[in-house]
Amino acid sequence: MNDEVARVLEAAARGEFPVPDGSTAIVPQPSRRDAGVLAFTAHSVVFLDEDPEWIRAELAAAGSDPLAASMNPLFLASLMRRTGRSMGTVDLLTVAPALPGEPPVPLREIEDPEHPRVARARKYRDDVRVWRADGGVVVLGRAVAGRWEAAIELDEEARGRGLGVRLALAARHLVPGGHVWAQQPPGNARSVRTFQAAGYRPVCAEALLTAG
Repeated sequence: MNDEVARVLEAAARGEFPVPDGSTAIVPQPSRRDAGVLAFTAHSVVFLDEDPEWIRAELAAAGSDPLAASMNPLFLASLMRRTGRSMGTVDLLTVAPALPGEPPVPLREIEDPEHPRVARARKYRDDVRVWRADGGVVVLGRAVAGRWEAAIELDEEARGRGLGVRLALAARHLVPGGHVWAQQPPGNARSVRTFQAAGYRPVCAEALLTAG
């Protein structure tokens, strides 16, 4: 696995961000599964096994502010056409350090590989584990460049009671050291608020290109 993306993410998790010089770095994919774009403040990273000259030409052709070109819909559409990959949305990528001790909510692990939440998570992550709480689930697995990534899901009747914050916080206790990452669509303000209330810090925008 190529580790250039991992180095960028690990540094950002420590608060060491790329120099905001307006440039775009083009690096190899960390794995066959994972490709996409990270957009930091005035610096972007395209991790894609494609011709760098073609990528830079498409960035210029997007016709937008160079600081925003890597997240321009025209550029992202060009990447999808070129690679045959698809994408869902541009996410806010957040990170928090691991915490010691037990999670703040009782959990029981789901080990059924056919469980819908387990099956869905395995499409995008490795080493997936899922825990059930009374009213929701927390998912943990290795995503882009091997980073530990969390996701939560609440039952409709459990919303509005602070369970989301407790589950997001639980992931920080469940991760085996280092940091845990999480994605939130920027338009899902409730999710953004939930993870920030649990101590997750905004790092960058991320557009993932999914094979198949």
